[in-house]
Amino acid sequence: MENNLTVARNLKIALFHLGSGMADVLATGVWNRIMISDLGFSATPISLLVSLRYFLAPLGIWAGRMSDRHAVGGYRRLFWIWLGRAMMVLSVFAVGLTTTALARGAEATLGVWAALSLGLLLFSLGNALSGSTFLALIYDRAPEHQRGRAVGLVWTFLLLGFTIGGILFGVMLPSSEESSSGLSFTPETLQNLFVMTALILGSLWFFSLLGEERRSPAGAITQAGAEAQTSLRADLRRVWDNPHTRFFLVYLSCSMIFAFAQDAILEPFAGDVFNMDARHTTRFAAYWGSMSILGSLLFLGLSRRVKRLDNTMMSYIGVGTLVLTFALFSISSLGAVRELVTPGLILLGLGLGLWNIGTLGLMMDMSPAARAGTFLGFWTMAVTFARGFGVSGGGILRDLLLSLTGSHQFAYGAVFVLEFAGLLVAIWALRRVNVHAYKAGQETPADMAQVLAGALE
Repeated sequence: MENNLTVARNLKIALFHLGSGMADVLATGVWNRIMISDLGFSATPISLLVSLRYFLAPLGIWAGRMSDRHAVGGYRRLFWIWLGRAMMVLSVFAVGLTTTALARGAEATLGVWAALSLGLLLFSLGNALSGSTFLALIYDRAPEHQRGRAVGLVWTFLLLGFTIGGILFGVMLPSSEESSSGLSFTPETLQNLFVMTALILGSLWFFSLLGEERRSPAGAITQAGAEAQTSLRADLRRVWDNPHTRFFLVYLSCSMIFAFAQDAILEPFAGDVFNMDARHTTRFAAYWGSMSILGSLLFLGLSRRVKRLDNTMMSYIGVGTLVLTFALFSISSLGAVRELVTPGLILLGLGLGLWNIGTLGLMMDMSPAARAGTFLGFWTMAVTFARGFGVSGGGILRDLLLSLTGSHQFAYGAVFVLEFAGLLVAIWALRRVNVHAYKAGQETPADMAQVLAGALE
């Protein structure tokens, strides 16, 4: 295989994350809304099932290490990637058919819940096994000078997947006036949506990586792993004892928890408070996803011309935009102001895009060269677990407040107010992180490719 990664090949590989974005929309934008708003199930079990993949993230570290050290059938990365994505395709079939049975009037028995739980567990396991190994394949596939472009295109296609998924799923579901079942869709259309989506995702994931890895001898062991022999407890203490890394950990956790507490309830909020049907709420991801793409590209271009627009500044702007976002959603819910939903979605996309760029850059900045893999592993685990707590916590809090007050407006509004306050705490923590002071006390940082290499080894 050639060492050069052409733009055409890069775009082909990026199709993988086009499917990833669509899969995420299906789970957190379609299935959760149907189960909560249309079928009337509690948000607590639904949000817990949706957030399973965040809590199973440590399996990704294990899969990455296995792919570093062993080849299965001659392939180090593709075996784990295709195994994980095959599990996800099967889960989409299983969850779709089970949800369709509920839409047809089947009783929500223990067996039905077991099928849903097994399906979402399969989805989460597949995501964990294939996520880190896909990043490792990008690192292997692209030469050093092309890795920045390779990762950038893949990230853009992930956002594009959110947008396309939102539009496609909205078109595939009928509006409420077209349905005679009392739901905002027909069971037959719902079943077709999941079956067609499973086929599309499987095709994208297989084609995007076909021929993108060179065969190696089965059982081959790489030289990676010296860093893995270090003491985990010592590295954790090193993070916590340094005030800059300690406050950065607080910033990461707070910003992720409170930015994503809306993930499982945003579409149900529109359905419960404003009676918006599934066809319209599934387009939410298209609104914020497209704005995230535009905002990311705009500020990446500006950062090359404006030196002051560094990772810290973009993080401030991103989190500040999210603070304004949840202020709008709070007013929209508590005051039943539907007109604020669309501006909120636009700001949500801009905020998430800028926050992601700035915070990812800070994760690189706050990782010393000699221990880049260890520190990036800490930051990634903190982000993953925090998002899981945020997604599940938002659903649990919504249910608790709804049971206490009986008011959808108050239940959703209170969650948005909490997100507003939590993101202010994240800004407070970020103000106590001084990247330059931290770097002054560390080894000379490696370049971006070396840092990424450490994270994937």
